[in-house]
Amino acid sequence: MTTLRKLGRPADHRKAMLRNQVTSLLRNGKIETTVTRAKETKRMTDKMITLAKRGDLHARRQALAYIYDEDVVKQLFDEIGPKYADRNGGYTRVLKLAPRRGDGAEMAIIELV
Repeated sequence: MTTLRKLGRPADHRKAMLRNQVTSLLRNGKIETTVTRAKETKRMTDKMITLAKRGDLHARRQALAYIYDEDVVKQLFDEIGPKYADRNGGYTRVLKLAPRRGDGAEMAIIELV
């Protein structure tokens, strides 16, 4: 699964950061981060929810290969996937916030719809 944005990080750090953010978003339903990270997290989260909608064993194993926490994968396939069964994409929303105080980075909230 390729990414378009490098986010100023080496490849291994970037992949680990996105996996953590996807896991946190699926666990909590909403996280606050910068706009560019939120857009990348949105892409990967939508792919994970699409896997959960398929619901077969291969999709579950693909999700387990990406998401760190087995409990989150179980929640994804048991609750979140069936919730979006009738929806064709657009499972997450990115809402922009005020700039961050320290460095002025654009902040955003990403949440499940």
